[in-house]
Amino acid sequence: MTTITPGPGNQAEQPPGHAAPFRPRPPAPGTLTAVPHADQSPTTREGGPVTYPGPPRPERVAASTLADLAAALGVDAPAAADVTGITHDSRAVRPGDIYAALPGARVHGADFAAQAADLGAVAILTDPAGLPRASATGLPVLVAGDPRGRMGELAATIYGRPGEDLLQIGITGTSGKTTTAYLVEGGLKAAGRNTGLIGTVEMRIGDERIKSERTTPEATDLQALFAVMRERGADSVAMEVSSHALVLGRVDGCVFDIAVFNNLSPEHMEFHSDMEDYFQAKAQLFTPKRSKLGIVNFDDEYGRRLAKEATVPVVTFSAEGHPDADWHAEQVEVGPMDSAFTVIGPKGERIAAKSPLAGPFNVANTLAAIVALAVAGIDPQTAADGIAAVPGVPGRLERVDEGQPYLAVVDYAHKTDAVESVLRALRKVTEGNLHIVLGCGGDRDKTKRAPMGAAAARLADTAVLTSDNPRSEDPLAILATMIAGAAEVPVHERGDVVLFEDRAAAIAAVVARAEPGDTVLVAGKGHEQGQDINGVVRPFDDRDVLRTAIRRHRAAAQNPRG
Repeated sequence: MTTITPGPGNQAEQPPGHAAPFRPRPPAPGTLTAVPHADQSPTTREGGPVTYPGPPRPERVAASTLADLAAALGVDAPAAADVTGITHDSRAVRPGDIYAALPGARVHGADFAAQAADLGAVAILTDPAGLPRASATGLPVLVAGDPRGRMGELAATIYGRPGEDLLQIGITGTSGKTTTAYLVEGGLKAAGRNTGLIGTVEMRIGDERIKSERTTPEATDLQALFAVMRERGADSVAMEVSSHALVLGRVDGCVFDIAVFNNLSPEHMEFHSDMEDYFQAKAQLFTPKRSKLGIVNFDDEYGRRLAKEATVPVVTFSAEGHPDADWHAEQVEVGPMDSAFTVIGPKGERIAAKSPLAGPFNVANTLAAIVALAVAGIDPQTAADGIAAVPGVPGRLERVDEGQPYLAVVDYAHKTDAVESVLRALRKVTEGNLHIVLGCGGDRDKTKRAPMGAAAARLADTAVLTSDNPRSEDPLAILATMIAGAAEVPVHERGDVVLFEDRAAAIAAVVARAEPGDTVLVAGKGHEQGQDINGVVRPFDDRDVLRTAIRRHRAAAQNPRG
């Protein structure tokens, strides 16, 4: 059955809520959009400190001379100055900063050099195209052919190479980065380490939580964050490393002690030319420039290739029990909300482990975290116990419980492999029917839309296709591609397929279908708290909307005439 609703769409009011060896790829200009206006200028309350936009900075920085920094760039210093910071965002400039004026997709950062000067910048780093506008400020100008490619090392130097004082564990892969980072953090804490966390959901320094704007911060912000962590007593950090970060130099200035590879499947094809390009981007992390040692998933096709081609030492793991892996899992028992298994080490060690999240893929994520921590020198049983105690990961198979007689979960699955993995995992623990709400993001990889629609239609009893973050695209055009994919699934293999342009209505519809013993999965947005429609981000949290829908359905059932 296919139903198309004629409603007003998401404008309605929402409820609350193979190949050559690894090769560095030159960064593409224009991927960091220059800031068009100062809508987040430094602010202050009367008698209070100035508040700056962006992530925190260290309170104390030993000044570097502009001459020393210029020498590191291989250019002459145009004037004397003391430098205590660097930023690529003209709104976030602080006195003593170098402002990195980068070329953008629509405008050039040099267009905002005057604003940076007004806020206290002492010098500007830019390219030849930005030189005339930067020079007009009267500030010293450092010119580099690729300023983006130089600012990471420059930031590391300015902040005293803070990453060298931290145990740095970086996680990359298509799926599982966030979960693995949280699990690594849990194991580090169990071992008595003072931790930092950087990733898609949030950044954490001790108990302070900071909203993330992207999976991996820009290099200027990242090095400042490392400096803050060091200043506040952190001794280790678990962080996600995206392919964008590797290609665009966001982790320049970092050499990770341990780099973890989860898996690779089609994603970000709007950014990468093909899967080979995507693989080579990820593979950069497993070179001496980026890391000292790799932890690689032997169950993944690209992982096995990476284990052969990496130019750093590699330790392999297998959640499927592959005998050729250095570490592997045995006696795996997958439960409805978690999984128990035994980890076998290279010397025959046996570690009792539990994944605090459901699904075989989370056994792999948990094993990756345990192996990374063991290789880092932490007792593997201590690490496993700390990981087992992690209360959950925001938006990753996150349960919504309002006392309803069925399982309701929210998950970030937003690519075909992830959707298939989550649905298969939930099918194993579902007595009744399995329902999914799913959309595809606009202005992102269009090649995954039809396969995602097909996966939902094939593996769920009800697939409610809806909007995700349409951004500048027509939501119905996105849905048309998804439904075309669903239509490719033979009728006898296909569940009910229902379309709602409005995401809140889609969630309400699936709740209305749920019966005792069923499972409801709302997929795609996970932890996100907004929905981007035509450039306007409206408050929208799948967890809150699902919770509200459950309450309203119960109330209506209890008072049918009300």
